[in-house]
Amino acid sequence: MADAKLHDTTANPAPLGLLGFGMTTVLLNLHNAGLFEMNSMILAMGIFYGGIAQVIAGLMEWKKGNTFGTVAFTSYGFFWLTLVGLVTFPKTGLMDATSTGGLVAFLVMWGIFTAVLFVGTLKLSRITQLVFGSLVVLFALLAIGDATGNEAIKHLAGWEGILCGAFAIYDAAAQIINEIYGRDVLPMGKPKAKAVALKKAA
Repeated sequence: MADAKLHDTTANPAPLGLLGFGMTTVLLNLHNAGLFEMNSMILAMGIFYGGIAQVIAGLMEWKKGNTFGTVAFTSYGFFWLTLVGLVTFPKTGLMDATSTGGLVAFLVMWGIFTAVLFVGTLKLSRITQLVFGSLVVLFALLAIGDATGNEAIKHLAGWEGILCGAFAIYDAAAQIINEIYGRDVLPMGKPKAKAVALKKAA
């Protein structure tokens, strides 16, 4: 009995994490593209949906035995919470604002982290590769834009970030719709190599 394997009947948490990431990313990058100011809507999304919801999804992935999902969702969830802190903490007077060099270093480190995860996506679906590949490009553009102070690059990063968020939203939608219909209504792209199982028996 100790060696018996139980059937995992819990839901797939990936769409929750992807939507938390994707929707918040789109909204922030609408700002980066110059369409509206940094506001409470973006910060609230960063705390509650991009942040807390992704961390919850990551913990659910841990229960599934999915290391990739656990690391990705919990990390990006705390990325959003950290980003909100970088914006809001200086306004309280408790700490100084981050320098340009510090912000560039922050973005570069997250770009390196994302590049490592991108390598892992080469065993996953094409749409997941697009999410992480475009996110690597986004971090690079944001870092270059802040380092140079070039507004055109910052706006380009905004539009590229909207595309990145849209990929994540599509990935989530495909997983939800395909599961409901029991077939590939929204194609995700099959990898050449055998995909790593995202769900494992509990």
